Amino acid sequence: MSKLRDYLDKNPQQAKRLLGMEYEQLIKLIQAAELLEQERRQEQEKAKIRLIKAGGGRHQKLSVEEQILLTLIYLHQMPTFQMLGLQFEVSESTANDIFHNKIKILRELLPASLVEQIKKNESDWEWVEKILLEFELVVDSYEQPMQRPTDNEEQKKYYSGKKKTHTFKNQVIVMPNGKEIVDIAVGYTGATSDLKLWRERREELGNNQKYRGDKAYVGETAINTPYKKPRNQEISLEHREENRLKAKQRIVVEHLIRLIKIYRVASERFRLKSQNYEAVILTVCGLIRWRIGAIVLLSKNCPECF
Repeated sequence: MSKLRDYLDKNPQQAKRLLGMEYEQLIKLIQAAELLEQERRQEQEKAKIRLIKAGGGRHQKLSVEEQILLTLIYLHQMPTFQMLGLQFEVSESTANDIFHNKIKILRELLPASLVEQIKKNESDWEWVEKILLEFELVVDSYEQPMQRPTDNEEQKKYYSGKKKTHTFKNQVIVMPNGKEIVDIAVGYTGATSDLKLWRERREELGNNQKYRGDKAYVGETAINTPYKKPRNQEISLEHREENRLKAKQRIVVEHLIRLIKIYRVASERFRLKSQNYEAVILTVCGLIRWRIGAIVLLSKNCPECF
């Protein structure tokens, strides 16, 4: 057992502070990951043509549990892989390899959104889509700093005039109560407007779905937006009061984005290769859904993990 697991067993109240989730949620996630890892190994064994006896060869330096903990620490704390290797007594390259391997496990266990989770079964999606039509979903986007692309034409696409730096742009659509991520789009260029991004993703939820959004979406009839101040005039008291009410209704998406940014890998300058961005941020969104209690299907052989 790792020193970190031993510490968390003695101090379970520290799990959320260190890893971003409750201790009980952490244990269930590790159990599901171990089962999925076991299933994968069994499938690989069936496909192998063996030259040596099963069980031979080099053994992994860390258990599956320790590898999951290593991955969660990077996502939440974002240390260097050198520091992570020192903490788990492995080399920097091994820590890097473990992280990228276990991201795939977490992605499979934790769907990043309701759309991703339900659309695997078309019959389920049909009735969920009808239920969603009864709500005005809340939409918003946020940007995350990235390393400046070396290609001159490429860097122009990622330069955000709003943030005055190069960014990835992500869009989040949530339920009106803020208790579920309905859809998430990540990795768009910083120069992409909020409205253009939403229009590209609109088909995922159907053209009849209604939304709430901020002033960035003004002009789109499907989105309930606040009133803009008329040019060279003052906004009326009635409209100002309506804007205040609409802001209270939209704040849930800001709260959920704040939860995503608790994971430093999703808030600070992204240091990994840009091609890994989508998988990493979607993994974080899956972890947030797990944390807030959204319905997340885990391992099929781990019914107690639902």
